[in-house]
Amino acid sequence: MARLSLRIDLDSGGRIGPGKIALLEKIAETGSISAAARALGMSYKRGWDLVEETSRLVGSRVVETQSGGAHGGGARLTEAGRDLVRRYRAIEQAALAAAKEHMAAIESGAGS
Repeated sequence: MARLSLRIDLDSGGRIGPGKIALLEKIAETGSISAAARALGMSYKRGWDLVEETSRLVGSRVVETQSGGAHGGGARLTEAGRDLVRRYRAIEQAALAAAKEHMAAIESGAGS
């Protein structure tokens, strides 16, 4: 089954795509940058760098962190992070709906 992969190229030169969005979703799910990065097969440093880059690109922190201690540390998406994921997924769904017929034709060989 064909699928659509969406990347948004920003005027600043930065990009928001499926990797950064998947990382944010996994952070929301696990409550941890390190667990999210591990689950996606990347190092903690790479995960942290992507979170920082995404925050810089959108002009607002996308993840809040809490240091360890008696109750442990953790991470959660900020309102900006949740909004970014929601908007990205909405754009993705709209693009998929618009492209569905064309993707089916390409997959069935009619696009040749």
